[in-house]
Amino acid sequence: MSASGGTKAIVAALSANLAIAVAKFVAFLFSGSSSMLAESVHSVADSGNQGLLLLGGKRAKRQATPEHPFGYGRERYIYAFLVSIVLFSVGGMFAIYEGYEKIKHPHEIEAWYWPVGVLVFAIIAEGYSFRTAIAESNQTRGKLSWTEFIRRAKAPELPVVLLEDFGALVGLVLALGGVGLALGTGNGVWDGIGTLCIGVLLIAIAIVLAAETKSLLLGESAGVEDVEKIKASVVDGDTVTRIIHMRTLHLGPEELLVAAKIAVRHDESAAEIADAINAAESRIRAAVPIARVIYLEPDIYNERAAAAGTNPGKAPEAPDAPDAPATPDAPDVPATSDAPGGTGTGGGMGGGTASGAGASSEASDSSPSSAASEASAPPDDSGH
Repeated sequence: MSASGGTKAIVAALSANLAIAVAKFVAFLFSGSSSMLAESVHSVADSGNQGLLLLGGKRAKRQATPEHPFGYGRERYIYAFLVSIVLFSVGGMFAIYEGYEKIKHPHEIEAWYWPVGVLVFAIIAEGYSFRTAIAESNQTRGKLSWTEFIRRAKAPELPVVLLEDFGALVGLVLALGGVGLALGTGNGVWDGIGTLCIGVLLIAIAIVLAAETKSLLLGESAGVEDVEKIKASVVDGDTVTRIIHMRTLHLGPEELLVAAKIAVRHDESAAEIADAINAAESRIRAAVPIARVIYLEPDIYNERAAAAGTNPGKAPEAPDAPDAPATPDAPDVPATSDAPGGTGTGGGMGGGTASGAGASSEASDSSPSSAASEASAPPDDSGH
C-alpha cells in the first residue's frame, strides 16, 4: 500500500468530514435534533482521527536512532489504535448518552428541512469520500475480499478510512430514518432511538479497528505470497541447500525484517559461504523490495537430528536414561573402519554437528590406526 495512496484517501475524508461537521452542527442548532448533534460529534471525531493518521504517517518517516535502531515505522499503528479509542469514547459513548437522554425527554423536531437537507448533503459528501477510499484500496487489494483486505492490510490508513466512511454512511441513514420517523409520527423518541443506534454502530466499528490494530502492534509476519517469494529466493541449490527455519516481522507497513537459519554445504569455505549469503540477500530484496532488514545465519543441516525432532541445526542428544551397570570385565572392542555411522565427529551418538556423513566417509578410507585416533578425538562443535 503506497503512502501516497493512503494520504490521498485521508485528505479526502478529512475535507468531507470537516464540511459535514459544520453543516450538521448548524442543523442541530436550528432543529434541536439529537441525531444531528450525535452526527456532528461523530464527524468531529472522524476529522480528528484523520488528523491523527496524517500525524502518524509523518512521524513514522523519522530516521532510526540508537534507541530505536529499527526506525519508527510502527508508530503508524499506534496512531491508528488511538483512532479506535477516539471513535469509541468521543463518538460512540457520546451518541449513546445523547440518545438515552432524548428517549427519556423527547421533544419534537423544529425546522425539519434543516436536518433533512444536511443529511442528504452529508450522504453525498461521505459517498464521495468512501468512493475515493475504495478506488485507492482496489490498487493494492488484488483478489482479496474486503474482509480479508481489512484483516491482512499492513498499512492501517486505508482500512481505517474505509471503516470510518462505511460507518458514517450507515450512521447517516440511521439518522435520516430516526428524523423521518420523528417527523412522521410527531414522536421525538424515534430521534433518540436513531441516535442510540448510531452510538452502537460507532462502538462496534471502534472494537473492530482496535482488534485489527492490536495485531499490527504486536507484530505481524509477511503475507503468504511474500513468504513464498522469500523462501524461493534464499535457496540456490548450490551453497545454500535449504531453509532450516525462518521468521518475518513487519517493522512498519513498508519495511520487513527477515531472519533465517540456512543450511550450507559443509565443504564450502568461509568466503564462499559469505558470498552465498550476500547473493541470497540480494535475491530476497529483488523479490520482496520491502525486505530491508535481513539476517541469515549459516549452519550445517543434520538430517538425523531433524528426524529425531530436535533442533535441525544441531546434532541430536541422547535422551535421559538410567545409567547402565558397569561392566569392567567386558573385553575392549577395537575400532574398525566400517562401523555403522562412522567413528568420526558426526556419529548419531556424537556431540558434533551434521558433519557426520563426511566424517564417516573419510574414516572408511583411512587406516585402522587413523580411525582409532579419530575416534578418541573430542566432539567437534564448530557448527554451533
